[in-house]
Amino acid sequence: MSEKENVKEKELTLPQVKKLLELLGEENLDQFQRRALDYLSKLSKVDADAAEKLVEKLVLEFGLEKTEAIQVVNCMPKSVDELRVFLAGGRKIIETSKLEAIVALLDRQRKVK
Repeated sequence: MSEKENVKEKELTLPQVKKLLELLGEENLDQFQRRALDYLSKLSKVDADAAEKLVEKLVLEFGLEKTEAIQVVNCMPKSVDELRVFLAGGRKIIETSKLEAIVALLDRQRKVK
């Protein structure tokens, strides 16, 4: 990489990465990328568009950091206790009612799939 080349990072959910790999076409993927696609196919719990909307909602409506929201969407916790694991590192305390609302949002999305 040359010094003049700009590299831009963007945090993505697992479903978004899966979609990008699928867009490349499996025949164009190397061995590592194929393994990653297989892994992502097994672990993605929502589609890429739903994942993006969920991350946005978690950030805007519930005040989560984007990184926290991405991890929540990647794992789609099914209970408040599971959800707390992803938010335990944060400096702020989130009320149980808010956590319950987040789990309810995730549950609704699970039913859509």
